[in-house]
Amino acid sequence: MTTTKKINLLDYNTEDLKAFFLERGEKPFRATQIIKWIHQHGVDNFDDMSNVSKALREELQNISEIRAPEVAIDDKSEDGTHKWLLRLEDGNCIETVFIPEDGRGTLCISSQVGCALDCTFCSTARQGFNRNLTVGEIIGQLWIAKKILQPDPESDRVISNVVMMGMGEPLLNFEKVVKAMELMLDDNAYGLSKRRVTLSTSGVVPALDRLRDRVDVSLAISLHAPNDALRDQLVPVNRKYPIKQLLDSCLRFMDGKAAREKITIEYVMLDKVNDSDENARELIKLLKDVPVKVNLIPFNPFPETRYKRSSNNRIYRFREILESGGLIVMTRKTRGEDIDAACGQLAGKVNDKSRREVHFARIES
Repeated sequence: MTTTKKINLLDYNTEDLKAFFLERGEKPFRATQIIKWIHQHGVDNFDDMSNVSKALREELQNISEIRAPEVAIDDKSEDGTHKWLLRLEDGNCIETVFIPEDGRGTLCISSQVGCALDCTFCSTARQGFNRNLTVGEIIGQLWIAKKILQPDPESDRVISNVVMMGMGEPLLNFEKVVKAMELMLDDNAYGLSKRRVTLSTSGVVPALDRLRDRVDVSLAISLHAPNDALRDQLVPVNRKYPIKQLLDSCLRFMDGKAAREKITIEYVMLDKVNDSDENARELIKLLKDVPVKVNLIPFNPFPETRYKRSSNNRIYRFREILESGGLIVMTRKTRGEDIDAACGQLAGKVNDKSRREVHFARIES
């Protein structure tokens, strides 16, 4: 006997739900009702949707479901950072991190199982790649975190910011990531401001050019090097889309935006690799005509990495040079390091289809 798989309504944004209900002879306003129940109230039982008719609730129960990933592990750091290991339906696992700070709470969301890119300083890249996440698996991370951190839907918002900066390259899962971000911005779902939803990319230029036409969010660029020769080594996608192409795309993305809006340039500080005075001066010249703020990220080590973190003195000196060159600079405070939740440490549990571990084993043997 064949059982028809139920539709996961977490995969649907408002427009999808309107089409879903129109196909069933229902009015489009049903989409708004269901979106609010799922995302504002965190409901996953149709019987709890009190303003929906009993007949429709029964129909929805028969053909659909609200299914988020399963929380396998919930770790909490001494500094208050949460890291969740979330198990997906196929057995793969992803990681999601919540970082509380004064006046804000940032949720770092994954977009892929593993990562298809090969950034040499990143633990996720080391683990290989399995597949893209669905919309429900992406937005489900926010849905789960909100339920855990804010069990009362009427309480003050705990998650104020979302960054697509977990496992994976978001622009290589373009359509699903865009739909998930649309839900984040939707006033009937999470109602986040476009300045509080950030997509971080290593620089997939064609997708970046499409992004602004689809959804207006903040942008972060994983740059990590001031020239192509070094970036080719650290961020291999640079060989396909070199720095000039990437920055030209950034300028197109920012065209017409308010002067106060800036692209965040992420720059991991690697000892004796990209942290010299000359590297800092190169970075000033590179970014002088781009509206940016620079985020210096102390490297977070992981097993078998060949890199070391730049010293505090070196990071301070690097920042000093950038600021003297007119750049806005901040140094990211390392959070969640004791539970491997810091930037670049997310690893999940990936059935690697890319065989990257075999590749690394050959290199290191």
